[in-house]
Amino acid sequence: MKKLIPVFCLLILTFSACKKSDSFDPAKQAIADDGEIQAYLTTNNITGATKDASGLYYKVITPGTGNYPTLSSTITVNSTGKLLNGTVVDTENALVTPLTNVIRGWQIGVPHINTGGRLLLIVPSALGYGNATAGAIPKNSVLVFTIDLLGYNN
Repeated sequence: MKKLIPVFCLLILTFSACKKSDSFDPAKQAIADDGEIQAYLTTNNITGATKDASGLYYKVITPGTGNYPTLSSTITVNSTGKLLNGTVVDTENALVTPLTNVIRGWQIGVPHINTGGRLLLIVPSALGYGNATAGAIPKNSVLVFTIDLLGYNN
């Protein structure tokens, strides 16, 4: 029994050392994101943006023509992604990808336009990369995308 006491102590120390001190609160982050988005819209004189139930803000700049893509569509797009401070974090030309392979903000937003359409998406962090760093994108970042839908296949 005396030999087991050091083992238990070691296990307790190991598990307590692994405990995360970073207590992330998604509800607080959503409120913070929305405040940042509202400030961005005001600062950049963006009017007519719609906020949907998910917290995504979008503005159809050009609707395009034809039918709308669906979540099962493979899309072809040109896009530019930025942080709220204007830092470009992604540029795509004629990107072909299943809509299921992109961030949730795109999955919700892209079906608002048709082929030939242009869309502004302002994506709260929960619909982007969330509480994780992704390349040049810091965790909890609101993202701004301009997307041109060149075409799609179902």
